[in-house]
Amino acid sequence: MLTDHAGQSYWLETSGDDLAPRPGLTGDTHADVAIVGAGFTGLWTAYYLLRADPGLDVVVVEAEIAGFGASGRNGGWCSAFFPLEEEALADRVGPDPAAALLAELRGAVGEVERVAAAEEIACEFRRVGALHVALGPEHRPELRAEARRLRGRPGGDRLVLDAEGLASRVRIAGAIGAVLHPECAAIHPGRLVRGLARAVERLGGRLVEQTRVEAVEPGRPAALRTEAGTVRARWVVVATEAYGVALPGMRRRLVPMTSTIVLTEPLPPSFWNRVGWAGGECLSSYRRSVDYLQRTPDGRILFGGRGAPYHFGSHIPRHLERDTRTQLMLQAQARRWFPDLEEARFTHGWAGVVGVPRDFMPSIDHDPAVGVVVAGGYVGDGVSTTNLFGRTVAELIRGETTSRTGLPVVGHRSPAWEPEPLRWLGVRYVQRGLLAADRRAGRSGRPPSGRTLAERLYRH
Repeated sequence: MLTDHAGQSYWLETSGDDLAPRPGLTGDTHADVAIVGAGFTGLWTAYYLLRADPGLDVVVVEAEIAGFGASGRNGGWCSAFFPLEEEALADRVGPDPAAALLAELRGAVGEVERVAAAEEIACEFRRVGALHVALGPEHRPELRAEARRLRGRPGGDRLVLDAEGLASRVRIAGAIGAVLHPECAAIHPGRLVRGLARAVERLGGRLVEQTRVEAVEPGRPAALRTEAGTVRARWVVVATEAYGVALPGMRRRLVPMTSTIVLTEPLPPSFWNRVGWAGGECLSSYRRSVDYLQRTPDGRILFGGRGAPYHFGSHIPRHLERDTRTQLMLQAQARRWFPDLEEARFTHGWAGVVGVPRDFMPSIDHDPAVGVVVAGGYVGDGVSTTNLFGRTVAELIRGETTSRTGLPVVGHRSPAWEPEPLRWLGVRYVQRGLLAADRRAGRSGRPPSGRTLAERLYRH
């Protein structure tokens, strides 16, 4: 049981909500739809179901509190990004289905904005775009390749920035250029997820917290077995993302990868005068080991990255925030981007887990015969994708045929991850190899070869 909220992410601490948990489940109950997980996927699904049919009985069962997982611990990007690059996605599913999926993702950014306004959720939604930054000559090949793809499209030239064009927006030490992705917003995810939970309750949904689901039982009705009782429903939706690995039969569906964030103190006007960044664009680089930044409305810099090691058996430690080594590494990387941070204090650090399928393909596994839907596998690109998936799952449950229910993510099943200890050995090897490749490239100014075993395993 959750007895306090020490170690919550900054987003949840500043969500404007009291974080008091709703009552837990007591005894058995019935519902039309039972959802496991009160994060974005589960709450968006409940929201659209209840919007379409206010008479439905929808119950959302959460082990902790709404937003406790990745939905309240991410970097605050609401983007149209997908884990697979556009060319790889087209190769996988075909050009037309890939284009349809990416168009829906672009629309999802606007849909999040629309719902936040309609439900009066003050999530600080800001359409700022994202800059993919080449931090030095080691990133020149990736920058050129992305620029070539964009220049083949109408208006694509305007999205490619040289060093001077980038510096006119934000001054990053040693950066040689960037690509602008307009379909990205910065948000306060804690306020969005907590506000969405309140909206679901206003529509008549039941939110049950501090009740851990121990098993999902397919059937008619399907059932959620919890430590406090059983929920039977016509439909069960598993929306647990990486935390689903604790459920029977789901251990090898996703790998939980830790993403860690550090946050500076509010920085003085003199800092912003030197750095710029007045547009507040979301920032990332071409590093293999992933980084992502946000300038918060209260004048802080959020810096996130992967770095933290995978735990044997897909175990998710209770207190991810205690990994001070990774936090210190990210602080050093932030100062590499902005040397003027040398004297700045980092006041917060937290972590969460993202769910990674074996083929990096998010999916909606929908089985009407047994009344179970499993949705997720966002690889960290979930804030807007969860909205798309929530709408799609609601349509599938209602038996509708729409442009979304025909997307290639529906019905897709990723291969299972390898059993342990092979999973631990492979994932840790790739993690260490990608970090080493980034460090070598940063020291030498030469791009990673792409031929190391770790890089080849990562691509496959």
